[in-house]
Amino acid sequence: QVQLVESGGGLTQAGGSLMLSCVASGRTYSISTMGWFRQAPGKEREFVTAIRLNSGSLHYIDSVKGRFTISRDNAKNTVFLHMNSLKPEDTAVYYCVADTNAGISLSASDYDYWGQGTLVIVSS
Repeated sequence: QVQLVESGGGLTQAGGSLMLSCVASGRTYSISTMGWFRQAPGKEREFVTAIRLNSGSLHYIDSVKGRFTISRDNAKNTVFLHMNSLKPEDTAVYYCVADTNAGISLSASDYDYWGQGTLVIVSS
């Protein structure tokens, strides 16, 4: 099993920045991909970004390109989500995810492990 613990959420104004962190523990050797999903109030959970831990290949949804950056520290089993130029529509609970399969999937059902979520609120 793999456990994921997020931190770093909070409240900021539009245009501000936040950084989320996610630490993996347990059978971390089995993880191939880590990333982030988010769920806004009244909306479905959506893929935000993910990174392949070995190759560094990554993917972002269009709405965050140029504003969000995912990075990893393999030695610390940690991924980060740097969020800049935040908008009120970025308000959501952000979930760290991990996958043991090949490739980067945009489907929530393909991710084996989920963190408890951290709330990000962006005020206008």
